[in-house]
Amino acid sequence: MWSNSWRLPVNSTGSNLPELPATPEIGLPLWLLAELTYRCPLQCPYCSNPLDFAQQGQELTTEQWKQVMRQAREMGAAQLGFSGGEPLVRQDLAELIGEARSLGYYTNLITSGIGLSEAKIEAFKQAGLDHIQISFQASDEEVNNLLAGSRKAFAQKLEMARAVKAHGYPMVLNFVTHRHNIDQIDRIIELCVALEADFVELATCQFYGWAHLNRAGLLPTRAQLERAERITNEYRARFEAEGRKVKLIFVTPDYYEERPKACMNSWGNIFLTVTPDGTALPCHGARQLPIAFPNVREHSLQHIWYDSFGFNRFRGYEWMPEPCRSCDEKEKDFGGCRCQAFMLTGDAAQADPVCSKSPHHGVILAAREEAEHATAPLSDLSYRNERNSRLIARG
Repeated sequence: MWSNSWRLPVNSTGSNLPELPATPEIGLPLWLLAELTYRCPLQCPYCSNPLDFAQQGQELTTEQWKQVMRQAREMGAAQLGFSGGEPLVRQDLAELIGEARSLGYYTNLITSGIGLSEAKIEAFKQAGLDHIQISFQASDEEVNNLLAGSRKAFAQKLEMARAVKAHGYPMVLNFVTHRHNIDQIDRIIELCVALEADFVELATCQFYGWAHLNRAGLLPTRAQLERAERITNEYRARFEAEGRKVKLIFVTPDYYEERPKACMNSWGNIFLTVTPDGTALPCHGARQLPIAFPNVREHSLQHIWYDSFGFNRFRGYEWMPEPCRSCDEKEKDFGGCRCQAFMLTGDAAQADPVCSKSPHHGVILAAREEAEHATAPLSDLSYRNERNSRLIARG
């Protein structure tokens, strides 16, 4: 039962476990992610939105979002990401960008590019937007459009990427890679070169939300991953020799690591997400946890960040069971990802199974082995859309 995880662990003799380091001071919510909406014209099968997004509550109003931004800025927030779903669906986006600029935020629009236009880019620039990141599903038009669920998606993305560059923004592209497109990593990079990209995130799928549901069809093999990283490094060396400024960021999936990442730089330390209905989270995946997280409609961000149970649940080290509690790496990785621990063990207080020290590491090894033999085509994936979300919510 979940309630058992609230108890402080003891060792086999019944005595208290090893003395813990002092609980670190609570950091400032420097990075605010405003998930403006779960509405989206695309159907990516690796979306990080919750599976039951179609059942979530009413979106915050323009004024409520402005109040969130003001409160977070007063607490020290410096960077603001507008995300979703697809944030372009919100008709008040330019107004929210303008408010963020007046408050002194550095602002980032994270978008699929669907719904973007030259007129909107100009309006966002005048409002003070600092940064636009456009995501692609693949370098191949057919695969991109199949994953996106739109026959026009690829052409629109190309057009808008060029328009973003033409309006003086740095060209920042994101490709989520997985077993169905990672073998085209060279073509992906060549497309980025053709678009004069400045920064490219080659983000191998991380398995949360819809990606976790589709893991068997998305996790690449180790050989695929190693080949992709080798090719990326070859391009890096070539770009350096040619004096090109493009930066390639290659993100390895957790499932092929032996130690967990310091997720969000530890729980409730630097990162604050506010979801479309106002639920506040210490990371964008935490909504799935069996924790009653607070809502900005009912509480101030000051209370939420410093005093709420949800944001204090996994701060520090006192919550840790073994092997994390005795581990000399706990001040580096903070026990890893709580969402991943919950998804893979049913208990968010467990060690992240990615860690080879975890008693549950076998589930990661099994997933790697499954990837070696997976044959599921793209058509077998569960795509992110309202119909599927409602079906999942009904069980």
